[in-house]
Amino acid sequence: MAEMEAIAPPKVTSKQMLIDGKWVDAVSGKTFETTNPTTGDAICQVAEGDKADVDLAVAAARKAFEGKAWRNMAPEMRGRLLYKLADAIEANAKELAALETLDNGKPVRDALNGDIPGTAGVFRYFAGWADKVHGKTLPAAGPFAAQTRHEPVGVCGQIIPWNFPALMASYKLAPALATGCTVVLKPAEQTPLTALRIGELAMEVGFPEGVINIVPGFGATAGAALSSHMDVDKVAFTGSTAVGKEILKAAADSNLKRVTLELGGKSPNIIFADADVETAAKFAYFAVFANAGQVCCAGSRLLVEESVYDQVLEAVSARAKKAKLGDPFEHGTHQGPQVSATQADRIMGYIDAGKKEGAECTAGGNRLDRAGYFIEPTVFAGVGDEMTIARE
Repeated sequence: MAEMEAIAPPKVTSKQMLIDGKWVDAVSGKTFETTNPTTGDAICQVAEGDKADVDLAVAAARKAFEGKAWRNMAPEMRGRLLYKLADAIEANAKELAALETLDNGKPVRDALNGDIPGTAGVFRYFAGWADKVHGKTLPAAGPFAAQTRHEPVGVCGQIIPWNFPALMASYKLAPALATGCTVVLKPAEQTPLTALRIGELAMEVGFPEGVINIVPGFGATAGAALSSHMDVDKVAFTGSTAVGKEILKAAADSNLKRVTLELGGKSPNIIFADADVETAAKFAYFAVFANAGQVCCAGSRLLVEESVYDQVLEAVSARAKKAKLGDPFEHGTHQGPQVSATQADRIMGYIDAGKKEGAECTAGGNRLDRAGYFIEPTVFAGVGDEMTIARE
């Protein structure tokens, strides 16, 4: 774990999109504002991609996929590029952690000790796979041989969420690049900055032009264009179930492209009476409140055996009450803001629903009266399965 030092918010200027190895403005000339969730203030203007930009990025990715520089590159050389990118991410860890905190609001120590080393680790892991994608020789009757051969899918459209921006970019980019695909990545409009910086680092370490393209923009425009594009061979998405359904429809209605979806859930943790209650409560708390509760697999339901229910409730509620909310760049902050005003309003809507439907709020339940999108860690007891907060 990296030693915690004071890390200041980075200075960020306007950001362009990466298409065919060049940093360019949107065809429309439009930009959008990315916001600091700690203050609600604008960080910078980012190029706003739409269908025209996606078309250019996909064409660049197709040209790179079919061109000699990437197609004829030995697998171990692809792996070497990924190793170099992992090294570059580690060398710029403080800057990337600061960008992640500025754009997302998570405590900078979490970004520095978790997100950014994890991002480098994902690129390094898949670098090791680049020359190990093997087919098989199969037995056949008579003087014949049968074999399987694994080939890259082609142009991959990748759409990532805002909760772990750098890590999510690595989860999408690294396996596709290791296997010889080319990529058009759309980062979440709330948090585009680390994906764009990783794109800069990828160009610096020598990835060929067009192999990695990054088009920031909104889901309804850039994301929809990518999902329905006739020359995209595969689309991968992490985000909400509702949007996942739309992407699946778009893929089916266009060219039946392959689809990978990682969607939301309502994950339970279960504590039985024979557990070490304090330890179980500690990890149950972490399971739901890590990253300000903004985790795809957050343990947002806690099911407890009746004989230890009160003990677990008291332990989890006590942790929630002691958690320090505040500036994610300050030492000792346990929880930063929610990522956006929209997300904060949605959460407060669920808290209000829990109170109205009869659940008992034993900790938190309030939005802080300060700039930014801060909500207290909130615990409800006596929740019935029919209640909104148990189901959504």
